[in-house]
Amino acid sequence: MWLLLSFFFPFSHTGFTKMVASLWVTTMISLYIRVQVNILGRHLYIDTARDLGGSHLLEEADPIDSDDQQKFLATADFLSTNALPILISNMQVAVTEALKGKQLRDTYTTPLLRETIVQVLDMFMSNGSPHQWIDYLMPSSSNGGSPDSKFDQLMVETRLVLSSSEFDNVVEISLKTVVEALMEETEIQIQSSGIPLAKLLPRVAQMGPLLLEEPDKNRFIRIIRNIPEVELFFTLLYADMPSSTQIFSF
Repeated sequence: MWLLLSFFFPFSHTGFTKMVASLWVTTMISLYIRVQVNILGRHLYIDTARDLGGSHLLEEADPIDSDDQQKFLATADFLSTNALPILISNMQVAVTEALKGKQLRDTYTTPLLRETIVQVLDMFMSNGSPHQWIDYLMPSSSNGGSPDSKFDQLMVETRLVLSSSEFDNVVEISLKTVVEALMEETEIQIQSSGIPLAKLLPRVAQMGPLLLEEPDKNRFIRIIRNIPEVELFFTLLYADMPSSTQIFSF
């Protein structure tokens, strides 16, 4: 993922876009995969319960076959294989707007850097129609297959979850938490009195590889996993049985 992001950024471009794009990608892909795993896990649990004689409690049609499972999980690669160029372009627009009027000699402190990152994220997330950012994470519709296919049903359910107000809250908390964690790293490099923007930009760009480390080494992904609100959300998502009263207001 880092090599893909680097390809779209000439050295002369601001490091802000690379860093904030990396922050957004890491956070959102981590959450998206967990949504997938919990939705699929719940359906597989239902299939297993039916096989064990619990069909009187769980009214569902045919089980999900392995091909649909793999096809569904493979959509986690959609951002890197399809949506990355437009994501970066729109992130660049947000960065340009946030840095409008800023001069390379302007002094930046850690609080100001935090404020700028949050401003960029807010503008990026609010761009276009509500929840348009979901189209960076997953295709707008499945390509091929009948409307009633298990894969299509999983995709519809995933989009409903991502569009929910509960997930909006999880996204907001997760992004802010990662920003705070990144600021802890930055404070070591930025003096309390601040440094010129010209000196800050190369340091900001260097934060990208940290954000895009492999999942088993990625400190920021571990931080997201341990956020109490995130843990609760996914516990409820997994337990949201189709035959019971819906936990989420889709």
